Amino acid sequence: MKKILIIHTGGTISMQEDAATGEVKQGKMNPLLTSIYDVQAANINTIELFFLPSPHITPNHMLHLKETIIEQFEKEGLDGIVVTHGTDTLEETAFFLDITTKLPVPIVMTGAMRSSNELGSDGLYNLLSAIKVASSEQAKELGVLVVMNDEIHAAANVTKTHTSNIATFRSPQYGPIGVVNKSGVFFHNRPIQQRQFQIKNLTKNVLLLKAYAGMDHSILEALEPLQMDGLVIEALGQGNLPPMMLPGIKSLLNKHIPIIIVSRCFNGIVQDVYSYEGGGKHLKQLGAIFSNGLNGPKARIKLMIALESTSSQKEIEEIFTF
Repeated sequence: MKKILIIHTGGTISMQEDAATGEVKQGKMNPLLTSIYDVQAANINTIELFFLPSPHITPNHMLHLKETIIEQFEKEGLDGIVVTHGTDTLEETAFFLDITTKLPVPIVMTGAMRSSNELGSDGLYNLLSAIKVASSEQAKELGVLVVMNDEIHAAANVTKTHTSNIATFRSPQYGPIGVVNKSGVFFHNRPIQQRQFQIKNLTKNVLLLKAYAGMDHSILEALEPLQMDGLVIEALGQGNLPPMMLPGIKSLLNKHIPIIIVSRCFNGIVQDVYSYEGGGKHLKQLGAIFSNGLNGPKARIKLMIALESTSSQKEIEEIFTF
């Protein structure tokens, strides 16, 4: 029988709806702690590491979660690990674990869009599906997985796409790598493994901006007193910015602050195609670094982690190539 550890961190999956007001909030206790996990093929142990809404989760919480996963695996000899988490920042925590934690057993994250006592609650069902995936031999060596609504997604690609729909988690342009149902767990793709980083601390201040029509350099100047260590910009299209931003871009690059360019588009990757002022080719010539397919929040996580080990422009560029 597989030995599976469930680590609870909070989120909607651990909340309840107030019948009088309709508010969804935390109670005195996580209702999942008293739920019966009807999984005959698994021996389940549980830890409640946090009891937090996902907007309260910080990168340091992610680091603590990573350390707990490694510690419990080495101590208990686990066959799989499931993490329950709020959906708002689930993709960031999943990606953080994906590039900092490499174990020979599956690590699976799940959550819920409806709290435990709402009509059509999806939390317990998603949890049971995640346990099935964490118990699967086929789920090994695939990196961190996200299981929601019968689908299995790779951490690098998955993102929340709807504010309230239970089918919110999608992997744009790639799709899920597998499905889970009453019959079992089925994979049809294997994700490319992410580069792993060994970190013990998170000390770097990395900010994230989203470009818009008419954006100028004033916001970049306003950010300089914050002593940022890096900046991620969700640029337009294939990686282009309004030319009015360039004085601020050049100022930051002259201070050796790395700027990572991703796209605000839902699909596709950034490319240095356009050579006009502010175009991708121009930005790359100035020294901006183009990311290979990550969205803004994940690129921020990756830059924070990368900066713990290097400040080399060349090394950071190589890190964001894969």
